[in-house]
Amino acid sequence: MAVKLQGQGVPSASPALRRRLTAGGTTGNERLTAVTGAILIVLLAIIGVTIISLRSLLWVHLFVGMLLIGPVALKLASTGYRFVRYYTNNANYRRVGPPPALLRVVAPVVVISTVVIFASGVALLFAGPQSRQTLLPIHKISFFVWVGFTAVHLLAHLPAVPRALRADYAHPPQWSSDVTGRLGRYLALASALTAGAVLAILVIPEFAPWLHSYNLFHHHH
Repeated sequence: MAVKLQGQGVPSASPALRRRLTAGGTTGNERLTAVTGAILIVLLAIIGVTIISLRSLLWVHLFVGMLLIGPVALKLASTGYRFVRYYTNNANYRRVGPPPALLRVVAPVVVISTVVIFASGVALLFAGPQSRQTLLPIHKISFFVWVGFTAVHLLAHLPAVPRALRADYAHPPQWSSDVTGRLGRYLALASALTAGAVLAILVIPEFAPWLHSYNLFHHHH
């Protein structure tokens, strides 16, 4: 009898697990996007501090820059998913409606500048200081464009961040009755941060030529 009951439980466990991982719909997508955006704000603030004192914090700039690739990819994926679902006439996403007009105008610039800044940053890192004359201007210009347009994008979504954090991360859990797909959002966020951290750690040897080119100025003071 015990075996029979156990066997009966298996089919129901699988859909339940799938629901915890992949369900959530438009609300889940909004929460994942908002929380990922909150993490990006923190990491971008760190990048901003490193730019103020790049000579002494260059290694932090390089490390956090590579770490950012994970959560940035997740943010692009979550917003891109909403875009695709809306424009392929998914009923739920059509019901929620499109983003505000300003954000629809800003979005292409954010995506393009994101690709350019990270592609040029990675290229700079691996090409070494000798690529400074050709790639660094591209990296700098795309960074300022990216910061400006991304700031508009993030500030527009800022009001949703506290609600998303309370919904998925607050304790006690009854603060949010709808936790559908929360496990999947946890795993997506953890995976993005882990992937970014692993990537940053793996490329640490590439930091040496850049650190040397700046003569580690702060060590002499």
